[in-house]
Amino acid sequence: MTHQPFRVLIIDDSDLAREGIRTILSSDPTFEIVAEGKSGEEALRLTEIWMPDIILMDIQMPDMDGLEATKRVKDKFPYVKIVMVTVSDDIAHLFDALKRGAQGYLLKNLNPESWHEYLKAIAVDEAPMSRELAFRILKEFSQYEKPDPNDSPLTSREIEILELVAEGMSNRDISVDLCISENTVKNHLKNILQKLHLENRVQLTRYAFEQGWMRRRR
Repeated sequence: MTHQPFRVLIIDDSDLAREGIRTILSSDPTFEIVAEGKSGEEALRLTEIWMPDIILMDIQMPDMDGLEATKRVKDKFPYVKIVMVTVSDDIAHLFDALKRGAQGYLLKNLNPESWHEYLKAIAVDEAPMSRELAFRILKEFSQYEKPDPNDSPLTSREIEILELVAEGMSNRDISVDLCISENTVKNHLKNILQKLHLENRVQLTRYAFEQGWMRRRR
């Protein structure tokens, strides 16, 4: 059974940037660009008209920026997945985007294959945080003291898996690292999500950062 293409809305005030994103996505039939806009206001209007699966949202835009537009879109259309697209890998922007409901964060200088792989994973809720950004955040927060894990509703194994999610590892990577099956990893993640009343691995990653459950294992 062939899956229908994922419907994508591009929001960026730069004509050149939109053209670049269009070129990247047009090379993969998994994605269908349904509309393009230049502002946060257009993001709201076009989402209501086209009901896309994924929005690729620039951060720096005049009037309403991508961060505020993300919050407003998610308030009205919580189903839609929003990926911030920017030239900056500023950690503050990353946290702000996740807090406002974004599912992911792509740098404009990544190669097309990385875009395709990441967006496909986003579409099915299996995308890890990019390794580059996960490493930067781990480095940034390594100075903070961890809370007592005994205060958590999670088991030691679940905390271990959550730490690996925060490092940017996929389910398959985690299964290899811990010598358990990928299905076991998925079931652990389901339990963790239920215990913490969270919806996806992006929220899990943010939770791990906020709790200080990060480690440098490699």
